[in-house]
Amino acid sequence: MTLNPRSFLYELDPDTSVATITLNRPERLNALTFEVYDELRNAFRSLDDEAGVRAIVITGAGRAFCSGGDVEDIIGALFERDSEGLVEFTRMTCDLIAAIRACRRPVVAALNGTVAGAGAVIATACDIRIAAESAKIAYLFTKVGLSGADMGASWMLPRIIGLGRATELLMTGDFTDAHEAHRIGLYNRVVPDGQALEAATTFAVRLAAGPSAALAVTKEALEREAHMTLDEALEAEASVQATCMEDPNFREAYEAFVEKRAPVFG
Repeated sequence: MTLNPRSFLYELDPDTSVATITLNRPERLNALTFEVYDELRNAFRSLDDEAGVRAIVITGAGRAFCSGGDVEDIIGALFERDSEGLVEFTRMTCDLIAAIRACRRPVVAALNGTVAGAGAVIATACDIRIAAESAKIAYLFTKVGLSGADMGASWMLPRIIGLGRATELLMTGDFTDAHEAHRIGLYNRVVPDGQALEAATTFAVRLAAGPSAALAVTKEALEREAHMTLDEALEAEASVQATCMEDPNFREAYEAFVEKRAPVFG
């Protein structure tokens, strides 16, 4: 199945097997609408097993990655909803994060500019974050009277930067500049403005050339083992690793080493 979204851009490079999603409302700093949330959620669900896709890059058009929910198209409309309708919306936003985390393909965020609100949580849900120097980030929810614990932020963020720093970011809603975000481990890399997409794509190409099954189980283990004791994690990893040893990629890596060549993974 080939994705054909209406609310953002999608491109698949058949030579590298890297799919690129570009949020495409630059005049609104790529603010999210109900349609964007829904299509993104469905896209990541589809890309989990999309033929020919081995890694995913998500970025934004213009000078922002994503400024969060659109004030006019979402926030204003929410005042017209009853309690059931509000929960329906918040569950949809959480479904998007679940889809990103459950997707077995590596997801690299190319943070080309401002990252705010729900956009910050989307970036947090990605496996790798490569940011431009202008890509300041804020979890703005408490600034508008909402819980800072939104869309899984209070579960993911402490695991990335620690409880103390996560508490500060989620309670204040303040912006953090890119270099500080890198220093505390929220961003993996910071590059000059205009180079985030190129750097993220280069990284995604590297992952796409890797052993896809091994990367998928690594991502799954990072997610699953958060709920395990050490003994449970060791048993799970022993089982998974034994399975990987029966995968053709393991033999290919060995044969490539013996033959002094680069491995070609499936």
